[in-house]
Amino acid sequence: MPVFLTMARSPAAATVACLLVALFLVMSSTPAAADGYVKYKDPKQPINERVDDLLSRMTLEEKIGQMSQIERANATTTVIQKYFVGSVLSGGGSVPSDKATASTWQKMVTQMQKAALKTRLGIPIIYGIDAVHGNNNVYNATIFPHNVGLGATRDPNLVKKIGEATAHEARATGIPYTFAPCVAVCRDPRWGRCYESYSEDTRLVQLMTSNMVTGLQGDVPAKHPKGVPFVGGSKKVAGCAKHFVGDGGTTRGLNENNTVLSFHDLMRIHMPPYDNAVIKGISTIMISYSSWNGIKMHENKFLITETLKNKMNFRGFVITDWQAVDRITTPPHKHYHSIEETIHAGIDMVMIPYDYPEFAADLVSQVKKGQIKLDRINDAVSRILRVKFTMGLFEDPLPDPRLAKELGAQEHRAVAREAVRKSLVLLKNGKKGEPMLPLAKKAKKILVAGSHAHNLGYQCGGWTATWQGESGNNVTGVGKTILEAVKSAVDNDTAVEYAEKPDKEDIQKAGDYDYAIVAVGEAPYAETAGDNQNLTIPDPGEKVIKDVCGLVKCVVLIVSGRPLVVEPYVDYMDALVAAWLPGTEGQGITDVLFGDYGFTGKLPRTWFKSVDQLPMNYGDKRYNPLFPFGYGLTTKGTTSQN
Repeated sequence: MPVFLTMARSPAAATVACLLVALFLVMSSTPAAADGYVKYKDPKQPINERVDDLLSRMTLEEKIGQMSQIERANATTTVIQKYFVGSVLSGGGSVPSDKATASTWQKMVTQMQKAALKTRLGIPIIYGIDAVHGNNNVYNATIFPHNVGLGATRDPNLVKKIGEATAHEARATGIPYTFAPCVAVCRDPRWGRCYESYSEDTRLVQLMTSNMVTGLQGDVPAKHPKGVPFVGGSKKVAGCAKHFVGDGGTTRGLNENNTVLSFHDLMRIHMPPYDNAVIKGISTIMISYSSWNGIKMHENKFLITETLKNKMNFRGFVITDWQAVDRITTPPHKHYHSIEETIHAGIDMVMIPYDYPEFAADLVSQVKKGQIKLDRINDAVSRILRVKFTMGLFEDPLPDPRLAKELGAQEHRAVAREAVRKSLVLLKNGKKGEPMLPLAKKAKKILVAGSHAHNLGYQCGGWTATWQGESGNNVTGVGKTILEAVKSAVDNDTAVEYAEKPDKEDIQKAGDYDYAIVAVGEAPYAETAGDNQNLTIPDPGEKVIKDVCGLVKCVVLIVSGRPLVVEPYVDYMDALVAAWLPGTEGQGITDVLFGDYGFTGKLPRTWFKSVDQLPMNYGDKRYNPLFPFGYGLTTKGTTSQN
């Protein structure tokens, strides 16, 4: 270059020379700029090179935008573009409109995505939703049994099919990212999230985790590097293993509480499912609200960075739970301090549904002051971009209208029905050696009773339509209650009478029932609202059992997210079935009750006699359950299981 300057003998010549130098420098630094080529937009380039190229072009504000996940209700075009928002989510029950169709969801996501694509660098957003037992926020979606029921199936291939169906129904609404699976090992059924856990047994949780991850994301290729995220195409979604780590082991089962364990026991009981998820290419991992030995997980650098990222080699991104940054201080929302602690701990994406302007301003300030190193920001953004490139969002950012038909597809409902019948656990069958089940379809008159016999919302539980779930039969759109399934299953000449709260005198007056089906259990709940130190059958369930079963030969279905206190009533019953939270496909229950299929389910967790025994898990020295882990009577059906 100096040769041009030595040749410049006049001011005019020097000016020309400088212009030539500047032009040469521009051309040499971006040799393909003339034809519009940008490396990060080239799908033929290795993902790591695309990440590095894009990261090198980003301002600090753009980087922090990628680390921000905001609630759908706030995600206007203006907000997305002003704050360079990297991710949007639907909280439980957050929908574009009441009973929104798949197309309505797609239009909403498309509008947000187009806003992101118009920003300077055109980085697409990643939209996330809690599709934890199907795409459960969406009207007319298939609602599968909650995880505790899937644990009872002992069928990992079925769990993989459920993951595939859930991915399809999420993509049907234009959503490429789900906060699932929950891989907690629930060690105390008093915990309000216990139904989100496959089992108290680590090995069973590992098995189900591996298959749900591959169902949602696709099978990782042979020799796929451990820890590198993988999403196998436009009908798959990015998954999220949660809640890291030990959330199912808190004292007395209190949600968001303290897990008191040695490092050895934490690694032995609660960590293995995460290792399985990492091996299967999980894209993201969500941190738990809970603490480990008094340290909040969201500020635990040892477990998040040193263990998960460095030792387990996780290369996807780590995300907070809802507003979790604000919960690590007492009182909450000491925002400036909280941000520094969580980012230093290794958090990459922050779920800040409403306080995103404050978050962005505070994080920018802390980086500029050197309180948070730019290297930590670059690591976080690199991980987020890696997942987005892996998903193909840069090449295929918009929802596919052709996939809308996947929502509630009949083949998905068939899988859900199979899952229901395989999840049922037969705990008692008959008195004095005379089996009651299967039930006769050609009975003259039968009674169907109880709070859960004709309530689709109760049948589905929490995380259905809304965060806490709802009561009623118009919650999910399509679905069959137990009563409706019974009416479909029995002979046309069989009289089916229904009473939610049957009166003893009315039962006596009616008389001549061949048998009764009693369905009782828990009302829907989620998270802390479900914490329960008593675990008794809610009123009037106990009275219904006594009144009906004291007069009529009966089978009792416990519809619940966990074992409940049933020992005082077992003698009243002729048969007892743990039905868990089966979802929309109630016919899966009658498939087994009436003998088309046999009972095959096994308890995924210990059924205690009294809450005074809790926590009590298989393998404990003092183990004296009503029904042990793995227990389940079997029957033969007229049709072989799928």
